[in-house]
Amino acid sequence: MAAEMVAMQTSSALVRTDAPLRVLDGFGGSMRAACRTLSPRTSEELSQMLARANDAGLSIALRGSGRSYGDAALGSDGLVIDARGLNQILSWDPVSGVAEVEAGVQLADLWKRALPDGYWPAVVPGTMFPTMGGMAAMNVHGKNQFKAGVFGEHVLWFDLITANGSTVRASRERNPELFHAALGGAGLLGAFARIALKLKPVESGRMKVGSIPVSSFAEQFALFDELREGADYLVSWIDCFASGATLGRGQIHVAHHLHANDDPRAVESLRLEEQTLPAHILGFPKSQLWRVMQLFTNDFAWRSVCLAKYLAARLAGRKHTYLQSHAAFAFLLDYVPDWRRAYDPRGFLQHQLFVPDPAARTVFPEVLRLLQKHGTPSYLGVLKRHKADPFLLSHGFDGWSLAMDFPIGRDGGARLRAAAREVTQLALGAGGKFYLAKDQLLEPAQIERAYGAKLDEFFALKAKVDPRGTLQSDQARRLFPERLRALTSARAK
Repeated sequence: MAAEMVAMQTSSALVRTDAPLRVLDGFGGSMRAACRTLSPRTSEELSQMLARANDAGLSIALRGSGRSYGDAALGSDGLVIDARGLNQILSWDPVSGVAEVEAGVQLADLWKRALPDGYWPAVVPGTMFPTMGGMAAMNVHGKNQFKAGVFGEHVLWFDLITANGSTVRASRERNPELFHAALGGAGLLGAFARIALKLKPVESGRMKVGSIPVSSFAEQFALFDELREGADYLVSWIDCFASGATLGRGQIHVAHHLHANDDPRAVESLRLEEQTLPAHILGFPKSQLWRVMQLFTNDFAWRSVCLAKYLAARLAGRKHTYLQSHAAFAFLLDYVPDWRRAYDPRGFLQHQLFVPDPAARTVFPEVLRLLQKHGTPSYLGVLKRHKADPFLLSHGFDGWSLAMDFPIGRDGGARLRAAAREVTQLALGAGGKFYLAKDQLLEPAQIERAYGAKLDEFFALKAKVDPRGTLQSDQARRLFPERLRALTSARAK
């Protein structure tokens, strides 16, 4: 680190020792680092920062809104470039549905620009606040991955600034190897500067949503199989405290887009004011709701909350349907502002396992049994169906994912990490994969086992576009220490 500080002193004013020092965290709040942070306002500034850091032998981590759960956007051994200043929607074509955006544009800005013209992003995660660059770097998925795939499948082309400051345009026809590796490459091949993507036309700002209680994992899988052919979105909440014959019980949500003739308020519903999330629940300001939630972040209380939620779903019945705005259905994580603070001060871990079909049908029940055995039940379980895609380090394939949230205990998460190691090995034994946007727990041997030869291919490409290993986050150093060491040895030459 001392050598890097000297290098900073001899580099340009854009890369210097007095870059602001900020304590950054992952969205889970359990991983933090003091980072020297730079904030470019133009792609030219971003290019210069990368080139001069590269020449000075500094490592660079790229960051957008910081919505990755772990250390993917942290850089404690070098500099962090905060790309949120590159926040222009460069063009929007309401005829073709194609948008060209800078990497720091937030998803909220994009859908608010497009929805009044009858378009919605084809793939969105559970929050509207990630940046386009972050969504591309992690190749995010949503509740419709089984049908629409991942974010990258709707990207037409992008401009990537590599470590030496050069800009390369990539698409399926032009530099296809880079196109399929940088999307989902966690910012290790370059910084997205400009992205062109195609949005989905919609005729209404609302969807028809069905809520279906399910009593077991067997019923979960059976209903997914029955519903997914005709559904536009499909996701299930799982009560991870349930056991025995009720293991895997929960509530499936299935949503369908409405045609204009199905919704008498179709035109009005496309207005932005129709998408506003309510500021109060039963008269209580949602901005303070996390404080109430803190009272329930213990096993006994959360078990009761999950039971009440399941019983309420049973009471509503299988035929319960309602109309819901796109924003309300898609962005559940934004429904309660600052909800993650309910896990303060230690934060929480999210672990998402991707397992092929049909192995997931036996692996996921065993995962919940193991966690209960260790006394580390998940406070949230989310089941999704997925399909394969063409990206190099993709987490998607013909299978399923189970995402789980865990509060960090008073032991600092030691017992939880031991349990997570076991369930990760279960997933790996079934050919499982992982999602770097949510990773906080993986070890080098585990990621190597999951991706094997694909990592060889990825790092061979990195050696071409970033031969000094300049682009590396704390997550990359945790997961790929030997592969990065081979690259960074070039700095001393």
